[in-house]
Amino acid sequence: MMPGNQMETTMTALELMKLLADDTRLTSVLMMAAGPRCVCDLMTALDLSQPKVSRHLAILREAGLVATERRGQWIYYSLSPDLPLWASDIIRVAASAPDVKRDPRLKAAAGCEAGC
Repeated sequence: MMPGNQMETTMTALELMKLLADDTRLTSVLMMAAGPRCVCDLMTALDLSQPKVSRHLAILREAGLVATERRGQWIYYSLSPDLPLWASDIIRVAASAPDVKRDPRLKAAAGCEAGC
């Protein structure tokens, strides 16, 4: 994660769109727009293996889009507090789209329901 507002001058709209062009990363980010998610939340909602979800989370983390927080043995992922306002706005608007609100994958993760 980049310190302060450096991300605002380094992340471009093109880079953000490339990150969100993948369905797994987009869905993960939209889930995180509603609050922190652990890997097991994402695995359950996306119906993907832990290594595949973790690989996508690493890409988002390296780009500065998500932040991590350790809670006991689990790591929770959330949108970075250092996201530029324009990027946060794009994610917020996307998360409020009618098709996103109807997406059953997003409803599946209302907390760490997968037994972790």
